[in-house]
Amino acid sequence: MKTKQRYFLKNKKIKEIKKELGSYEYLIPKKAQVELIKIDDMPDILLVNNQPLIMQTEERTIPTLKAVVDKEITEKYAKVDMGAINFVIKGADIMSPGIVDADRSIQAGETIIVIEEGHNKPLAIGISLISGEEMIENDKGKAIENLHYVGDQIWDLNI
Repeated sequence: MKTKQRYFLKNKKIKEIKKELGSYEYLIPKKAQVELIKIDDMPDILLVNNQPLIMQTEERTIPTLKAVVDKEITEKYAKVDMGAINFVIKGADIMSPGIVDADRSIQAGETIIVIEEGHNKPLAIGISLISGEEMIENDKGKAIENLHYVGDQIWDLNI
């Protein structure tokens, strides 16, 4: 992976990013050093005190799985059964039949953390395509678009 750009962000830009993060704004504490890294063929990565905690796509700013693990984020989740795990960690979108539980407050378009049912470990981060209620009730169709998963380039990023 070749880094195209790497620079520290100014306070004004950090405030904008915190606003985009919404309920995840606490990932950037006060007086934290925030550095932006642009890498070929990957979303932009934000290092918060040298930790890759946030990623930016063209449409949204979301936490990385490292942030989910380090900060023990538990809100806005969907729990998948053991049969779905292999598909999820290969980058597949999450289908409704594989979801055994979900946060009922989820609305379509929100950032979702996908966890496995056995040990409640995070597997992926995605965007909900339907509500939390629908994820639990539906027995067919896509429920979550997978954006970042265990074992992808962002997970394996060494800085």
